Amino acid sequence: MDDEKPIIEQAMDTITTAVEATKEAAVTAVKKVRKAAKKVTKKAAPKKASKKKAKKTSKKAAKKSSKKAAKKTAKKAPKKAPKKAAKKKKAKKAKR
Repeated sequence: MDDEKPIIEQAMDTITTAVEATKEAAVTAVKKVRKAAKKVTKKAAPKKASKKKAKKTSKKAAKKSSKKAAKKTAKKAPKKAPKKAAKKKKAKKAKR
């Protein structure tokens, strides 16, 4: 430290240099954290995209299964119709 400068001025200089150093260290730390966060999001992003694809494929699968179910019920309906009509007739006769 300089003997020519007053003690208060020397102390202020050292404090300001320390503050600047900590500020720079904080800035670099923030930059590193941001970089790391970007890397993590890049790794996690494809998983989210695959979830969207899975939703689309599940929707397609649901449509296909509903179509198959509709076809099956359409095939079974003519077979069940005479049975239902017979049951209705029996129910009417039983009520009399």
